[in-house]
Amino acid sequence: MTCIIIDDEPLAIKLLESYASKIEDLQVVGRFNNALEALKILREQTVDILFLDIQMPEITGIEFKKIINPDIKVIFTTAYSEYALESYDLNAIDYLLKPITFQRFLQALEKVTQKKQIVQEIKPTTDYFFVKTEYRHQKLFFSDILFLKGLSDYVAIQTKEGKVLTLQNMKDFEKDLPKDRFIRVHKSYIVALEHIDYIERNRIVINKEYIPISATYKETFWNIIDNK
Repeated sequence: MTCIIIDDEPLAIKLLESYASKIEDLQVVGRFNNALEALKILREQTVDILFLDIQMPEITGIEFKKIINPDIKVIFTTAYSEYALESYDLNAIDYLLKPITFQRFLQALEKVTQKKQIVQEIKPTTDYFFVKTEYRHQKLFFSDILFLKGLSDYVAIQTKEGKVLTLQNMKDFEKDLPKDRFIRVHKSYIVALEHIDYIERNRIVINKEYIPISATYKETFWNIIDNK
């Protein structure tokens, strides 16, 4: 699992890093003293766990949780107990009160593991998912999605009914969407195989939209198409 630590106290970051170093399958891929500085890495790569301080300058941990990918497992860290109720309303995995002991750190990680197991058990039986867009979680059916297009700060999900914008990143979608129904064909595109109208040279046409097939994904794409 990968994690990021966000805290405006250097000693707090150091403590959590020391705890994480003792866990064999946990890797710290970023540490920041300002939440906004972490946005770039959260958009570019998949992160499993976020250790997030609540009281920080510019944007609080509570505010930051509301704008990031809801699939990231957030463990709040704070010296103030009064935020506990609000953090659980935001579906945080745990709430660690400073000073944090190694035992509580391990308990929080165990909750992450339990949550992942529940999601893995439920996920194959569903034909829809929820995506965070603006101030709501939008329900989308896999069968309604035509393609996804990565923009500079957003991913645009093109459905039969229109376009849905989200801050979630392409790597997360590539990992989570059903592999038998969706395939990445370009750094900026994931397409729904069932909605491909036709393929012309190195371009896919879906609902009159021309989508390029890049050299990076070309071989994998044609292998799948040839087996259909």
